[in-house]
Amino acid sequence: MTFGRWLLRRSFIAVLVAGVIGTAGLRAQTQTAETSQPTSVQAPAAPEGQSYSLAPDKLAKAIAVSRIRNILNIVGSIWGLAVLWILLATRAAARLESWIAQRIAGRFSQGILYFAIFILVTSLAGLPLDLIGAQVERHYGISVQGWGSFFGDEAKGLVLTLVFGTLVLLLFSWIVRRWTRRYWFGLWVATLPLILLGTFLQPLLEPLFNKFEPLTQNHAALVGELEKVVARTGTNIPPARMFLMKASLKTNGLNAYVSGMGATKRVVVWDTTAGRIPDDEVLFIFGHESGHYVLHHIPKMIAGTSVGLFFVYWGCAGIAAWLVGRFGDGWGITDLSSRSGLVVLLFVVSIAGFVLQPINNGFSRHFEHEADVYGQEAVHGIVAYPQKTGVSAFNHLGDAWLEDPNPSPVIEFWLYNHPSTQTRANFAAHYDPWVNGGKGEFFDK
Repeated sequence: MTFGRWLLRRSFIAVLVAGVIGTAGLRAQTQTAETSQPTSVQAPAAPEGQSYSLAPDKLAKAIAVSRIRNILNIVGSIWGLAVLWILLATRAAARLESWIAQRIAGRFSQGILYFAIFILVTSLAGLPLDLIGAQVERHYGISVQGWGSFFGDEAKGLVLTLVFGTLVLLLFSWIVRRWTRRYWFGLWVATLPLILLGTFLQPLLEPLFNKFEPLTQNHAALVGELEKVVARTGTNIPPARMFLMKASLKTNGLNAYVSGMGATKRVVVWDTTAGRIPDDEVLFIFGHESGHYVLHHIPKMIAGTSVGLFFVYWGCAGIAAWLVGRFGDGWGITDLSSRSGLVVLLFVVSIAGFVLQPINNGFSRHFEHEADVYGQEAVHGIVAYPQKTGVSAFNHLGDAWLEDPNPSPVIEFWLYNHPSTQTRANFAAHYDPWVNGGKGEFFDK
């Protein structure tokens, strides 16, 4: 589960749109896998002290593709900021607002058109990097998604972004205009239910991008094993809410997860996972994802994000006001309450998101580690060798996604929202709390 998406990295739209659509629209651009069958191929012997390793040919690929991913990640963030700066510095944002005001009557209609064009321009500006990322994954034998499917997903994602994002920005624009002095507090209050709504809606939007079928249809035995983990963890997810996702149409990566909340909570196992790796490892992955729910990581992250956003919005409001006072004449913007003024605020929030990314990722890595502990304990007594199961699962996952066994500590600190695969595998290999009659952190037995 990727919690890092929830931080406002590019604009306010990310609160609702990126958190929902980005997860639902599996495009296999940042993670992909080889087509090998892990169950029949033994991983090479790991160097001493390392529990995760790759064969020499895959290691070279993993290092290369990881380097490209990191570059695209950093360049993408900087380019997103540059696009917003260009819209301001060239007065394009202000001129667009004036052009629309001269041709369309009614603030609501003007706002819809303005923010729709804004979303379209910023989305198209990021498309070249998306294309490069997709081509890299295809080149390394990771993604199997055709270009028709890729552009179809892009189009569906853009439509959803236009619908939801335009409404969100209209709301935020109204709040800024309505409470000119304390608008940042109004934005903060409005953001909180949007985060919850995004979590709830995710499973409802996923079928727009991927095909699903009941897991019992072709993997009844796996469902029976998953029910054992459900019973042990108390996640209360019946077989009717367990699904198989046809991920193989787009990627060869491995995954299983729990999504949604309340009435939309469900288990999803990718068809690239079921049957490709031993069921014991699927149970471990599922146990990890269950840990996010049982340990209340979602509400904790929402609460932490909410507290952080309170100060981010407050600080960004002051900086945005200073920018308008300093550069407003050149930008053609005299007031933050204008629609082009909101672009200034989006620019400042985007900078804050980039600067605060390591903090957000640090919290995410902490929760992911807790979920790893929980997952290994959750399958204790269900699988024969929890330690070996965990290590093997991480090796298969790393092999599938071509994860670098030894990433730079700086890159891991800044960009990784999960601990490195090496760190996770090493922990799994040595975690045995029940030795000598001990007990686990989350389970007594």
